[in-house]
Amino acid sequence: MLRWASHSLIFLLAAPILLGTLIASLPAFGYFPPLGSSEFSLEAWRELFEVPGLTRSILISLISGILTPLISLTLVFLYLASATGSKLDLWIRRLVSPLLSFPHAAAAFGLAFLIAPSGLLSRVISPGLTGWERPPDILIVNDTWGLSLLFGLVVKEVPFLLLMSLAALPQLQPRHRVEVARTLGYRPTIAWLKVIAPSLYPLVRLPVIAVIVFASATVDVALILGPTLPPTLSVRVLSWFNDPDLNLRFLAAAGALLQLGVSLTAIAIWLALEKLVGLFWRIWMAAGNRNTGEGLAFAIGRSAMPIMLMVIAGSLLALLTNAFSGSWRYPSALPSSWTIQHWANSLSDLSIPFFNTVLISVSSTLLALILVVATLESERQSAKAKSTAMWLLYLPLLIPQLVFLFGIIVLTEFAGWQANLGLVIFGHLLFVLPYVFLSLSEAYRQLDPRWTQVASTLGAGPLKSFWRIRIPLLLAPCLTAGAIGMAISISLFLPTQLLGAGRITTITTEAVALTSGASRNLISVWAIVQLSLPIVGFMMALFIPKFVWRNRSGMMDTR
Repeated sequence: MLRWASHSLIFLLAAPILLGTLIASLPAFGYFPPLGSSEFSLEAWRELFEVPGLTRSILISLISGILTPLISLTLVFLYLASATGSKLDLWIRRLVSPLLSFPHAAAAFGLAFLIAPSGLLSRVISPGLTGWERPPDILIVNDTWGLSLLFGLVVKEVPFLLLMSLAALPQLQPRHRVEVARTLGYRPTIAWLKVIAPSLYPLVRLPVIAVIVFASATVDVALILGPTLPPTLSVRVLSWFNDPDLNLRFLAAAGALLQLGVSLTAIAIWLALEKLVGLFWRIWMAAGNRNTGEGLAFAIGRSAMPIMLMVIAGSLLALLTNAFSGSWRYPSALPSSWTIQHWANSLSDLSIPFFNTVLISVSSTLLALILVVATLESERQSAKAKSTAMWLLYLPLLIPQLVFLFGIIVLTEFAGWQANLGLVIFGHLLFVLPYVFLSLSEAYRQLDPRWTQVASTLGAGPLKSFWRIRIPLLLAPCLTAGAIGMAISISLFLPTQLLGAGRITTITTEAVALTSGASRNLISVWAIVQLSLPIVGFMMALFIPKFVWRNRSGMMDTR
């Protein structure tokens, strides 16, 4: 039975994504029988390249896709080089999973309310440091070249790349390597950069490429922080898809394929940068400089993460302040009055999206946990299953969501299927699976096999040993992986919006929809609700094992 688990995982990851990507091309070339078009043509492409501001939309998407991983990875490597083993490192490692669970939309809203001309940061420093008595006429959020979008993406992707780097580091024995380099006279930060960074990067290349794809094709973050005139290419494609004029589906399909081309171009540029950086890195390593740049690298590395934490804390504070503020005139740092009226006004509208969010996230995460546990158990018996699953693990993250989701929609319309809750859960499962696998796999593989061997000597069969030994010992890692999976599901906007055809609402879809004109107070309420759900999941993952094993403290250590 277990031998089919890896095959099921492969099918779920590969089939809909590859088939969706293929089918998305049909309307782009004029073939879409549901709309009465049965002949191939290039009319959609002609219309696409006549769209005003298309070049700027492409450039912003391309720049975001390249600079986001470049800045994020640089900060992560400098942090690891300068802070590994320090007290700061211990705290950051504890916070990295909760930081990863911060929904993109909530983070983007909080950042917007923090850095906007009338935002919390401007109020705190005004008028004392700036002299401003009214909000300055400066376009910060939704700026023309997407700098606020880039900043928001970096804030969100740094925790992801840090988590991936921390998961890969044990394979390299970093402490031993750095100690050897120290004996040759290298300073700690320089030693890490010269002996660990070149070996670590290949292990995190796939996550980096996933960041490239996400940053170049993001929709929800771009809607909140990105430019509006013109918007990014992904936002334009979504608007064409949602337009009441169904003939724009052809234009949307062409735009989706163009988005795929933009993401692939960003990847190609990144691979070229790899070669260039690798050349300069080899020259730098051969030069033998033991101290040059130590101070600067140390300063940037040690300050980057605290600054990120302060930005996230400031964003959360901005949300909380706006959610409970009454009268709040600029430049007052705090409201002159507080109220819960915004919450009372939102209660009736929150119920259905809240229920849908919980149902979709719990369902997709449970399915992902079952498949991942079955695959990892099968992996224990077959090295082939491991390699195959790992190759396809990042597939949902390496192709722009917009492309293959659009193809899945086209496929359902060809088949005459209506948008429904099951289709949305399936869409969420595609994205939850990789994160659950990444979160659980290391703990599952490191579990001491002698536990099950002892159970076997006492007469326990494989099935009984699995349920009575392995699962209890892995309760905490399973719950943590489940919390991360639920956090990812809660944060998903595009799969819900497209596969649900706008009829299945969640906290995330409704929060993003409020960007079109709702007040900061109302948006903050929805963003806090969206943020609170992953926090509840992580609290449950933390306290349930402590409660279950309160009389067996040794069960908390599975190594």
